[in-house]
Amino acid sequence: MDHEPALDLGEPLARDQPLPHSASGEVSLERDLSDLAPRRPARRWLPRRVVVTPAALEEPHGAGVVERVESLGIEVERLRSNRLTGVRGETDRETYARAKSTMAIVVSPPSRRRLQPIAPSADWRVDLAEGCPAHCQYCYLAGSLSGPPVTRVYADLDAILDGLADYLGTGAVTSRSGARAHEGTTFEASCYTDPLALDHLTGSWQRAVEHFGAWDAPVQLRWTTKFDDVAPFLGLDHAGRTRVRLSVNCLPVTRRWEGGTSPLEARLAALRRLALAGYPVGLTIAPIMPLDGWTEHYGHLLDLVEEAVRHVPDLDLTAELITHRFTASSREVLLGWYPRTTLEMDEARRAAKRGKFGNVKHVYPQEVMAELRTWFETRIGERLPSCRVLYWT
Repeated sequence: MDHEPALDLGEPLARDQPLPHSASGEVSLERDLSDLAPRRPARRWLPRRVVVTPAALEEPHGAGVVERVESLGIEVERLRSNRLTGVRGETDRETYARAKSTMAIVVSPPSRRRLQPIAPSADWRVDLAEGCPAHCQYCYLAGSLSGPPVTRVYADLDAILDGLADYLGTGAVTSRSGARAHEGTTFEASCYTDPLALDHLTGSWQRAVEHFGAWDAPVQLRWTTKFDDVAPFLGLDHAGRTRVRLSVNCLPVTRRWEGGTSPLEARLAALRRLALAGYPVGLTIAPIMPLDGWTEHYGHLLDLVEEAVRHVPDLDLTAELITHRFTASSREVLLGWYPRTTLEMDEARRAAKRGKFGNVKHVYPQEVMAELRTWFETRIGERLPSCRVLYWT
C-alpha cells in the first residue's frame, strides 16, 4: 500500500463519454459485492470517511459542509492537496467498499461548470455532486466511471448557482413548443447522484431550491430521488420552480435490485408530502422491465401512485418513462460488482441502439418496446388523467 497511486479528486468521477472501468486498475475474475448493500430499508447515509481539499475548505459552502458533517460526530480529514490515498484495497471488492463509504468535499472540476445539454429530461445538466451511496444493480453510472466511486460533493455551490444565469433562455427543451413551454429553462440536478442521499450532509439541494425560488425568471430546477427524506424541503420558499420526481418501479424491481434505497411506499408518501407543500412533482418510472407478470406488477404500482396523489389540490404531476438498457462496459462493471445478480443483461435478447457518443446500448426489441409504451401511456391516461407524460425512451 506504500506505493498506492493517489486518486485525483480534481477529476470528475464520471466521464461524459463512457470509459472502460476497473476499480483497482487490475482485472479480477469475480468481485462479488452483493452483500455490501444494506439489508434494511435506507437510513440517512453516514460515510465512514470524509475528506476535504484545501480549495474546498476556502469556499463558504465547503466550510459549512465540514461543520455540518462534524456536528454528526464524523471526523473530517484535511488533505494537503487533491490527492487521496487509502482507497484502493488488496482486491476490487475492498476498493469498491472503501470508495462507497467515502465522501470527498471538493471544488467542482472546470468541465462540470460548463453545462451539457441533457434532453429529453431538461435543457442543461448541473452537477452539485457526483456519486451515490445506494446499491442499484442496474446503476447507469457504472459504465462511465473513471476510478473508485468515491462520492464527491461540490464546495463551490455559490459559483455553480450564479453561473446558471448565463444559460437562461437557451436549450433544446426550452425551444420546443407544447406542454413544457411554461417551464422555461430547465436544469437537471441529479444526473450523477441522488440528492436525498446526500443533502442531509451538504444542504446543497435545499440551497438550490431556495435559489430558484428567489430567481424571478422562467426557470425550473429538476431532480429525482429514490429516498424519502423530504422533511427539510417542505417549508422552503420554492415558488413552484423546483420539480421533484420520485424514481419508482414495481415491487419486484425495487426489492430485488435497489439496495440501500427507501421502500416504494415511503417514496410515494414523500411524493404526496411534496405535492401538498405545493411542489410540482413527478414520477420517474425507471428502469421499466418486462418481467413475468409485468402488467400486474406495474398495475399495482399505478394503484399505489393513484392513492398517493388522491385529493391533492392543484396537483402538477408528470411522468418520465425509461426502459432498461445497458452497454457492454456497464454490463461488465455490474457483473463484476454483482456476479450473482438475477438482473437480465443478455445481449442476445436485446436490440442494439447507438448512443450519443457512438457507444452501443442494448435495448428491448422494437415489438417489446411498442407493447410496453402502449400499455403505460394507456394506463396512465386512464388512472392518472392529470399526469403529463413527458417522454418515453
